[in-house]
Amino acid sequence: MSYKAGSSFDSIESAHEFVALLAETVREAKQEVEADVQRESRSDSPRRLDALRAALYSMEKLELHMSKSRRILNDLRSLRRLLFDERSANAKSIPDTKTKNRQARILSPTDRAQEKIRLSQVPNV
Repeated sequence: MSYKAGSSFDSIESAHEFVALLAETVREAKQEVEADVQRESRSDSPRRLDALRAALYSMEKLELHMSKSRRILNDLRSLRRLLFDERSANAKSIPDTKTKNRQARILSPTDRAQEKIRLSQVPNV
């Protein structure tokens, strides 16, 4: 498989946009098949109804996979920003509680125990 310049996957962002568009298309197609299933459920063609239900099942799986793919691409984008320090300086200077919790989880068990002792010695104001 050869790489083609200008493809939809030049960057994580462009791949994310592509997957989002594909997910929207899948959602629209699924709605059409759902309408077809409703229409065919009143007819006396059980084979066609079964085929539509199988197609609908596959589209639901595909829709789920598209959603997961978008989340994975979001995660990759966040990881890249963290790894290459693409976050703004302001975000680094003001750590939030989530960041503090993440940092606490990175500490070794010994470091955590020492931190607990240190915090227990600080008087409550």
